[in-house]
Amino acid sequence: MKALLTLVFCLLPLAAQGKIYERCELAAAMKRLGLDNYRGYSLGNWVCAAKYESGFNTRATNRNTDGSTDYGILQINSRWWCNDGKTPRAKNVCGIPCSALLRSDITEAVKCAKRIVSDGNGMNAWVAWRNRCKGTDVSQWIRGCRL
Repeated sequence: MKALLTLVFCLLPLAAQGKIYERCELAAAMKRLGLDNYRGYSLGNWVCAAKYESGFNTRATNRNTDGSTDYGILQINSRWWCNDGKTPRAKNVCGIPCSALLRSDITEAVKCAKRIVSDGNGMNAWVAWRNRCKGTDVSQWIRGCRL
């Protein structure tokens, strides 16, 4: 029993750093942070992208074949946008550590996403958005949410 309590108290801080959002909760946070119609992309586009990139999980990571890693709720890549200290030739255009993208507070992820979407390719920078959201009725992703 003592070992179990010790384990719980050791893991609790790790669990508190990340979060799996509910759909409407994420929509509200993204709206509050200014993503609704940012660069012409509706809030539904952003929520859809987050669903298919990370399953609404701020702690999601994905290692890529080029040695880079995608981080956080919008799977922002370490080759271009953040610094994880291990990606060769990383640019860190957003000027943040990749660990900032894994927090339950998505402010840094949204700031970086705004930079990415302003870079010329728009939301086409997100493969999951291109494959699963682009050209679809994304209003379903915010339907029923009190925004």
